[in-house]
Amino acid sequence: MGHHCHCNGHCHCIFGCFLGFLTGVVWLLFALLGYITHLCELIGLGGVLGNILNILIGLIGFLAFLFFGLCIFKKAWRCCK
Repeated sequence: MGHHCHCNGHCHCIFGCFLGFLTGVVWLLFALLGYITHLCELIGLGGVLGNILNILIGLIGFLAFLFFGLCIFKKAWRCCK
């Protein structure tokens, strides 16, 4: 008969959460590697504004990483229980 999903068809939402998780990881990596600061310096915004944007984007990426990672875990837990 196959695998029976206990989440009433909501397992397809895991893909959206996974994309949010990956986006958070990419933003976090860009901030940690300093790409955002370099980009701001290249377009003439200056190093101080680049550093502020770097911190904000890193924080947003980290929060997205945590939120969507938890979302994936909870949805997968409900599906596989």
